[in-house]
Amino acid sequence: MKKARKILKSYGFLAIVPALFLLLSPSVSHANALGDPAARGSGTASGDGISAVEKEVKAGEITVGSASQVVVKFRNASSKDIQIGQVNLYPSSTVNSEVSLNECSGKEALASGAECAIVVSVKGLKIGNWRVEMLLRHNGRSRIVTASMTGSVESGENDTDTLLSDVEAIPNELDFGTLDSSRPLVKSIIFRNVTSEPVKIKKVSIEASDQSGYVLSTDCSTLDVGQACIATITWSPVSKGQSDGVLIVEHDGPARVASVNLKGSYDPQAVEKASIFPEAVPGAGLLISSQEEMDFGEITNEASMTLSLVNVGDSALQLKDISLASSDTGLAITHTGCVAGSVLAPVEACPLTLAWSPVRAGELIEDIRINHDGARGVLVIPVRGKAEAAINRDTKAVVVSNAGSPAVEAKPADKRQALEGFVITSHSSKKAIINGPGGSRVITDNQGIVLGGVEWKVDIVENGIEFLSGNDRVRLLFDRSLSSASRTTPTSSSSSSSSSSSSTTATTETTTN
Repeated sequence: MKKARKILKSYGFLAIVPALFLLLSPSVSHANALGDPAARGSGTASGDGISAVEKEVKAGEITVGSASQVVVKFRNASSKDIQIGQVNLYPSSTVNSEVSLNECSGKEALASGAECAIVVSVKGLKIGNWRVEMLLRHNGRSRIVTASMTGSVESGENDTDTLLSDVEAIPNELDFGTLDSSRPLVKSIIFRNVTSEPVKIKKVSIEASDQSGYVLSTDCSTLDVGQACIATITWSPVSKGQSDGVLIVEHDGPARVASVNLKGSYDPQAVEKASIFPEAVPGAGLLISSQEEMDFGEITNEASMTLSLVNVGDSALQLKDISLASSDTGLAITHTGCVAGSVLAPVEACPLTLAWSPVRAGELIEDIRINHDGARGVLVIPVRGKAEAAINRDTKAVVVSNAGSPAVEAKPADKRQALEGFVITSHSSKKAIINGPGGSRVITDNQGIVLGGVEWKVDIVENGIEFLSGNDRVRLLFDRSLSSASRTTPTSSSSSSSSSSSSTTATTETTTN
């Protein structure tokens, strides 16, 4: 064996065998004869055209309602210039995506070996993972190329499963709180187009029960990019308790709909007795009095009291009417100072004088009513007092002439109250007896008499007495049902026909022009 090796070594055979093995090896022969020339030149098969620098771009986290800009790069891996065409995006349901910047598509072709970028705006709509597939078309050999973007949508500050629409609502929930008064509340909601395309508002409505009391007012129509409109909600609850509703906005954006929850609670306060003076109202006059009550106390003669009416509001007010609750107590309002039609500027005042000539003894319970155009519209002032006896007003002074002018017909301050307290106690066709503050007296038909400080002409009629003074006519009625004749038998009626008894009367007044 050793001798044979020496012979082969001497002829160089051991060096020739490895060389023949390499030349005849199939794998080496395949690599040299069938290998890709492009692979031998560059080491990669990149001659198809456009390729994505990163097949999957990891964009990370996006907060619900916010948008993130994701950059996707492409490279021309061919040896020729390539024209890039349309770009399409296919987002998952948790995000909304749109191309905000496209540097690849244009008039000029992308040169060989050059790169370009496409910026995609991704907005989070709902919590969860998201993915956006991008499809780019070109005129290279492969014709299309794809890339993907991935990430997750997080809740951010508001940890709720919220779905945002293309029409953003500010606020996204309208809470009226707790209402304890009867005045309605008005609040507004702003709708803004947060997409890159115009959005048409098709319908805005409120879904709620009839007792909830929500009323909508809006003019939202088409919203351009970034444009906003406003809707006002008036809440006038009908019943006590919670009032819930939903404001629905239908549009032609990708999400098609947006909604805002409405809620409020009506808990009215217990009703309290109204105070004599109302609370101030901005922009309106407020009428108050220097006294909350006019108390004459106990009087034995005529008396008068004066108070001040003051406008403490921030606007002028007008006194429309000043009157008493009744007209047979002997009270009279002096028509000087505060009168109907007077206008009081802010902090301006006027005097109101009330005179009392009791027509009967006893307690006085009366009120002054002042109507105006300020806050609440009416002011009621109680009037109290006590009279020891009725006051004879027949000798009251009357105005018979104006200052510096000839004498004129007697004219009292107010004829309407001149006959207060008088009643007919006896009545016949020519004569009658009346009783009043001045005592009893006999009245004769078609004669003159002074009553209550006023000169009257007497006209005895079938059912009472009419008193005439100028154009004023006052009638006292006689109630015959209370006479002694109506309560006697037919046998005794003839003997008592000439007698009569006391009766109550009703007073009416007519005025002729």
